[in-house]
Amino acid sequence: MKTVKVRTHSSYNGIRIVFIMVIAAAILFGGKTIRELWRGEEPQIESAAAFLIDAGTGEVLYEKNADEPLPPASMSKMMTEVLVLDYVHDGRIRWSDTVIPSAYAAQVPGARMGIMEGYSLTVRELFDAMAIYSANDAAVALAEHIAGTEAAFTAMMNEKARSIGLSKDAVFGNATGLSRDDIREYEGAASERDTLLTAKDTARLAGYLIGKYPEVLQITSMGSVKVSTQGQALAATNQMLAEKRFEYPGNDGLKTGYTPDAGYCFTGTVKQGGRRLISVVMGADSMDARFIETKKLFEYGLHTGGTGELKTALGY
Repeated sequence: MKTVKVRTHSSYNGIRIVFIMVIAAAILFGGKTIRELWRGEEPQIESAAAFLIDAGTGEVLYEKNADEPLPPASMSKMMTEVLVLDYVHDGRIRWSDTVIPSAYAAQVPGARMGIMEGYSLTVRELFDAMAIYSANDAAVALAEHIAGTEAAFTAMMNEKARSIGLSKDAVFGNATGLSRDDIREYEGAASERDTLLTAKDTARLAGYLIGKYPEVLQITSMGSVKVSTQGQALAATNQMLAEKRFEYPGNDGLKTGYTPDAGYCFTGTVKQGGRRLISVVMGADSMDARFIETKKLFEYGLHTGGTGELKTALGY
C-alpha cells in the first residue's frame, strides 16, 4: 500500500510533534482556562471523559477528565490497525495474504464477522471487517497472523505505544479491547491485564493512525462491509457516517467501542472547510449518547471561531 504524507501546519514536522507541543502548552499555560476566556461557554459533555483537538494545528479545543486512564473497549483496535498497516507498508505482509484463523479467533466473543477455525481469509477482508464492523474475531486472526500469538502481538502494541509518545498510562491488554474477564477462559487469549487509555492518548493514537496512513479513512468512511463469511453486508458501527442515524457532514471515521466496563465510546473525526477535528468520548451511557455527545464536540469545534490568535496566546 502506498503511503500518503500527511499535511500539517508549516510550523510542524508531523502530527506527533503537534500533539507533544499541545500537551506541553496545555500543561504549562493552563490551556482550558485560556480557551474559556477566548471562546465562551463550553459544551456540557455527558460522558466519563472527552477530548477534542484540531488535527491540523494541534489546538486542544475541549477536554474533560482527559488524563484519566479508562477502558477504551474497541477503540483500542486503532493500535491493531496501526500495526497491520505498518506490516503491509513495510512489505512484511500483503493485503492478499491468506490467513488461517485459530480456534481462539473463531470463538472470541463480542462483535464477530463469523469466521471458523481453519477457514481461509485475506488480510484485507479481515482488516476491513475489524475497522468497519469492529469484528473481534478478525482482530485476533490478524494479531496471530503477524505475531504468532495474541500475547506476542499485545507486547508489540505496548512497544508501539511508547514509540509514538503515548503516556505511561496507556496499557494494551489484547488485540480487541475486550476485558480480560471476557476472554480468560479461551486458550490462546492475552488475558493478563485490561486495556486502559486516557482520552488524550486515544486522540493521539487516532491522530497518528490517520496522519501516517490517511488512506485508512477510505475504509472507515464505508457504511458497510461485505465479507465471505456472511450472506449479507455487515453495517458499520459508526452511526455518524453518511445515511446513518446520526449522520454528520464530513465525518469519515473512526472507531466505536463498548464493553460493560467501558460503557459506550467513540473516537470520531470530521473534516469541513479544510479543518479536521478528532474527538474522543469515553463512558457514555448509551449507544446513541456517544454520537450525540460527539456531535456537541464537532459543533463546538467547527463553529466557535479561529485558531491563530489562541495559538499565539499559548506561546507557539
